Amino acid sequence: MNAASIIQGKGDDVFGVTSTASLQEAAQMLDEKRIGAVVVRDADGQVCGVLSERDIIRQVARKGAAALTGQVSDCMSRKVITAAPNATLDELLNIMTDRRIRHLPVVENDTLKGMISIGDVVKHKINEAEAEAKAMHNYIAAG
Repeated sequence: MNAASIIQGKGDDVFGVTSTASLQEAAQMLDEKRIGAVVVRDADGQVCGVLSERDIIRQVARKGAAALTGQVSDCMSRKVITAAPNATLDELLNIMTDRRIRHLPVVENDTLKGMISIGDVVKHKINEAEAEAKAMHNYIAAG
């Protein structure tokens, strides 16, 4: 199982906002789509950041409700950490754990292929472990 397989199973829809969108607009999109992060695109459509629920909450904690009138560029993560489509579950989990991130864009040749969440990785990791346990049980039972 790798990043491309996860994206193939869940779909390659990636929701995004522009860096000049307001935090209010971004928060509304997160709510409507029931997601935890969006990619941020510049005027040329290139990924220039990631904005998560946490980023918005931190900005509101610092500036109060007025923060929501600010731009996405004010609080987005600018150093975008990405994964390749062939990254394994363990590699994805290590990146997310080491970097303390919960959403990871998958990029190939500067093209955004999809977004993977920690929930996606954990779900597939559990499925993998259950399949291995079942195979082991069947092997032992066959004696």
